[in-house]
Formats: sequence, structure tokens, C-alpha cells
Amino acid sequence: MSRIALYPGSFDPVTNGHLDVVRHAVALCDKLVLAIGIHPGKTPLFTTEERLAMAERVFGPIAKAAGCEYAAITFDNLTVTAAQQIGATLMIRGLRDGTDLDYEMQLAGMNETMAPAIHTVFLPASVGVRPITATLVRQIAKMGGDVSAFVPAEVASALTSKFAAGSPA
Repeated sequence: MSRIALYPGSFDPVTNGHLDVVRHAVALCDKLVLAIGIHPGKTPLFTTEERLAMAERVFGPIAKAAGCEYAAITFDNLTVTAAQQIGATLMIRGLRDGTDLDYEMQLAGMNETMAPAIHTVFLPASVGVRPITATLVRQIAKMGGDVSAFVPAEVASALTSKFAAGSPA
């Protein structure tokens, strides 16, 4: 039986924290599906297509090197529904601190009630990436700060281009 894991998020933008989670997740499954949530009420900095392309370029090689199949999808429904649709039995969630744990435990409990066959796996962030959030990265980039310590080089370049072009945050 193939172990399929879903790693959901907005990935707006991809950060080194996301990379950390993927590096650990590919050791736990045969196939990792990165799921980019689409929320009609939110306006992301990067388009869905840009986020999918970023994810493929950044995460694809990590999965390949680990011998793990990789795919990236979008979803606009419940995360557990997206997991069920792809046949996932694992839901990957990264944890930076106790605040994340409290929130993620609530989500995991609700998800388990709705989809008992899907098990949430919490992956603690490595020390060097614990403070990184996509929100802070966007704010720093918008104000002209150097985000190269927080995101892959190509993402830093994409952020610089977005804000140089006058895109909204």
C-alpha cells in the first residue's frame, strides 16, 4: 500500500520553513502532494500559477532526491476533502512553536472527526527556520528588506520583481 501524504498551505510565498517540512515529509511517504489552498476572500501576492510553478521548482528536486513521488495541486474545499480526493492517509503539518501546536491540535481533532482514516503528522521546525512566516517575509520584501535568509534564492528574486513592479501586498 502506497503512503500518500497531503501538505496543505497557501505557500505565498514558499519559504525555507516550507522547505524544512518537505525535507522531513518525503522520508515519511511514497508520494507527497503539496496542496495550495485557494480562498475567494483572500488576494495572494503570487497567482495560483506562480505558486504552483514555484513549488514545482523548489520541492520537486527534494522529493526526487529522496525517491518520493511529488505532485502539486490546488484546492478550494475542506482540506480533508482534498486529502480524501487524492487518497491521502497522512496530513503533514509543520509546527514552529506552542502557539502553532495549540491551533494545529484543534484542526487535527476536527479533521479526525470528519475523516478518521487521515492521520495528522506534526513535523517540528528545525531551529533555524522557526521564526519564518510567509506573512513576515512578504512584509519585509514589501519594505525593501533582504529576505534571502528566509526563502530560496529564486523566491527572493520573484519577491523583488513583484514589489519592483508595484504589485500590492
